Amino acid sequence: MRFGILGPLEVTGAAAAGGRPASYAPQAAKLRVVLGTLLIRANEVVSVESLIDELWPDAPPRTATTTLQVYVSHLRKTLQSADPENGRGALVTRRPGYLLRVAAEDVDAPVFEDLYRRGHQALQARDFAAAADLQRRALALWRGPLLSDTPHGPVLEGAAVRLAEARTGALDERIRAELHLGLHRELMAELQELVAEHRMHEEFHTHLMVALYRCGRQAEALQVFASLRRTLAEELGIEPGPASSRLHRRILEGDPALARTGGGVTAATGTARAATPAGTGRDAGQDRPPATATPAVTGSTAAVARRPAAPGSLPPADPCFTGRTEELDRLERMLRSAPPGGFVAVTGMPGVGKTALAVEAAHRVADAFPDGRFLLDLAQGAGPGPAPDAGPVPEGLLRADCVPGPAADGAPPAPRLLLVLDGVGSETQVRALLPALRDAVVLVVARRVPAGLPGLQSLLLRPWRADEAQRLVGLFTGRAESRTGMLGVAAALDAGQGLGPDTVAEIAELCGRLPLAVRTAAAQLAARPHWTAAVLADRLRDEDGRLDVLRTGDVDVRARLLDAYAACPDPLRRAFRLLSLLPPGRFGAGQAAAALGLTEARASAVLESLADERLLAVDRDGCRLPELLRLLSGERLAQEDPPEVARAAAQRVCRAYADAADAEPGRVSDAAARGLVRLARTAYGAGLWALAVRLTDALAGWVPDDGEAVYAAALDAAVRCGDLPAQARMRRCLGELAWQYRRVERAQELFSGALALARQAGDEEEAARALVGLAELRLDAGESVEAAALLEPALAALSAPGRARGRYEASRARALLALAQEGRESARAWFGECLELAGALRDQRLEVYALRSLRALSRPVRPGAGPASRAVEIGPGLWRIHPAGVPVRPGGPWPAPATPVRGAP
Repeated sequence: MRFGILGPLEVTGAAAAGGRPASYAPQAAKLRVVLGTLLIRANEVVSVESLIDELWPDAPPRTATTTLQVYVSHLRKTLQSADPENGRGALVTRRPGYLLRVAAEDVDAPVFEDLYRRGHQALQARDFAAAADLQRRALALWRGPLLSDTPHGPVLEGAAVRLAEARTGALDERIRAELHLGLHRELMAELQELVAEHRMHEEFHTHLMVALYRCGRQAEALQVFASLRRTLAEELGIEPGPASSRLHRRILEGDPALARTGGGVTAATGTARAATPAGTGRDAGQDRPPATATPAVTGSTAAVARRPAAPGSLPPADPCFTGRTEELDRLERMLRSAPPGGFVAVTGMPGVGKTALAVEAAHRVADAFPDGRFLLDLAQGAGPGPAPDAGPVPEGLLRADCVPGPAADGAPPAPRLLLVLDGVGSETQVRALLPALRDAVVLVVARRVPAGLPGLQSLLLRPWRADEAQRLVGLFTGRAESRTGMLGVAAALDAGQGLGPDTVAEIAELCGRLPLAVRTAAAQLAARPHWTAAVLADRLRDEDGRLDVLRTGDVDVRARLLDAYAACPDPLRRAFRLLSLLPPGRFGAGQAAAALGLTEARASAVLESLADERLLAVDRDGCRLPELLRLLSGERLAQEDPPEVARAAAQRVCRAYADAADAEPGRVSDAAARGLVRLARTAYGAGLWALAVRLTDALAGWVPDDGEAVYAAALDAAVRCGDLPAQARMRRCLGELAWQYRRVERAQELFSGALALARQAGDEEEAARALVGLAELRLDAGESVEAAALLEPALAALSAPGRARGRYEASRARALLALAQEGRESARAWFGECLELAGALRDQRLEVYALRSLRALSRPVRPGAGPASRAVEIGPGLWRIHPAGVPVRPGGPWPAPATPVRGAP
């Protein structure tokens, strides 16, 4: 049984006697989606959630799980038909989803990737005939775009982008190898077709330029460059890259080296694959070692040559590099002032853009390092476990004839070489290079500070600042104007994706302003033309699925973060997981101690260690789990720790926050309130009923967007733990929300229920506050006498010490009643009492409301004023607006009945 996914889906079984293999590809599109997804993730467990998202990317039906089970059953029958002996058993149920067992050689995609990898290795080894043959065989497996007859969801779309890029790479390397073999005439027609199809692919253009030049068609080669330059300028507003520009100059100069074949291959530097076609290097046609280091330096042979900088020795500048103005200026100063043998380090969490910053800075200081700038990636090719040691560097790195002698005045020589060491995992790797780097400046790129290096200066790189997030539209439009602030917003809006600075800033916030994550989100949007920026933002708002969205092709943000997590010792990993139970935002050692079950002193030490590992951000205001690391820590907690461990830690955290709120009662900030809401939900989910009630009480009147759900859960928790006063409080809060949203009958029911429960529990204060709610309903209906009768006992009960918040609400209602019955002076007196009570409560929101009301009472009512001018703010942010044409009652600015409306009039 074999499968083909590089084109339309193919499933073939054993051949009939004397005939072709029978085809068993499912006809139904949904079945092809499920089978295609399982084949892309062959021999891996694919979760039910991933399959449902693939089948129904926008809105899965309520029966999605059951329907998926039916599809799997059909697929098992199909596979059994294709292979009666083993087919049905190939698709197995494995929590949390399904797994398709299949040999790699039975699926064309893994076979392609293996051939591509081997061809790449042959090209690096300068075996051009083998490289061309392997890439030719790899390309022959393609029958069309990945699963071209199958709808694509997130998994298939990401795989399609990744494999399409690999196919382009295989095509590029096949052509590169064949140019080395002297097949430029045979390639001419194919290259012209590729250039017409890929108008902005510079490598195909450079290959065609070399082929034309070798055929004696120099003018046409120059025309290819002119066409490329014109296209890039019109479409993107950029110039061709360094490799294309250098080749253009060499063609103009008639460089004879370009006519020779069989030359060396310029090696990749760092993370950038070489863009130089055969014969475009300065030493084309000559056998020579690569001009830059091999990716991982091990043993005793490192291939860093100390020579003037060769083309491609440093990755080209990123045309969409944006922001980092302060960091770049500081890093540039460090590099320019570093002495010979000096070290500068850029550190930070995974995905924060350390390498991009280092490369950009290296380009900016080119004039200070005339002997060249090189990038050596010590992590590339390293597998799991500790990073490899660098090993000794050969003498060729610093040849004696290149080492500058002392200056005439005896001053030490200035450094002339800049070496960027990327992917540094330990100080040991760098120390191995010290003897060979006595006159170079080394820019170390590492997650942690490699302590112990002589004269080390370090820069800790953090995620983009909030103000920089407004300038990231260029990452989504692909326009290089982002370097100069010309963000192409209009073009993005015209494209129908709704990309404006505010939308992009929200996406950046959801990505924690982490450059890798933001770029991945931009790639997702580019790969899905049917998505708008709003669709992307909506998917990112779902915390449970956000890291799944931030994966495209072979770039997986979760995997990058997991690398840092896996590198930590077990105790730190456990602490990292438990910290996910804290609310988002800053926290101190006390809150961390509660989560970790440690003393504050020990918790502080753990936090410092996590900060050193770049799994935690620390500043003078406290600690914070960066947004995506916070999501990762929650995932790992759910997957690695027993439920009882998580519940015990959640209980400690919820109790600590509830105790802190009890110790300092009063109005909470929006950020703190959102944290209390999250903890209340955590407590409710863990069955910690009393803590869920306490945390909801601590909101002190703050209402979240889903306030009804929050207070309904707290009411249920109060019922479960038999707390009658709490039941009365939650019913009253729900009644206030129902009244504000004009569900008057529901509000009447809730206030009445709260009153009955409070009286049953003997809670005089809560009973009085329920009476205030009922009075507001009467006042709203124009029944002033009934409202007064309810307010009188409420005010008396709430005059007792310790009941300032309830007294404030009663005084506010009494002030509104005074406006309807007695006049402005009486209302002014009651609002004055509100102002005093708000000061005692230290609640700035209530205080500002009372001041606004007093100022409004000081302004005269203009005769004949319209309804908007007769609107009254009856509570903070809640207005009563009156119908047009209703006369204003003398002494009061509105008649009854009236309508409460949220927001300003």
